[in-house]
Amino acid sequence: MTEKGVHRATRNNQYAFQIHRDATKLDVKKAVETLFNVKVEKVRTQTRKGKTRRYRFRAGRTADWKKAIVKLGEDHRIDFF
Repeated sequence: MTEKGVHRATRNNQYAFQIHRDATKLDVKKAVETLFNVKVEKVRTQTRKGKTRRYRFRAGRTADWKKAIVKLGEDHRIDFF
């Protein structure tokens, strides 16, 4: 949960999830609807590149990951807290 994610959740009813890299938009929609018992309107995905990091004077990279932004119906909410 980031500050931008909280803003999206309160204003736009959108939630961000880190998902498996092979997951499709349809997979994400089905999973969110069954896990949280809500109606999903739209799913947007992003493939995020890993960053270069140094550890003990060696160069390395963090793993690439995939992000999904899920927009819910007007009368549906997800309470994380």
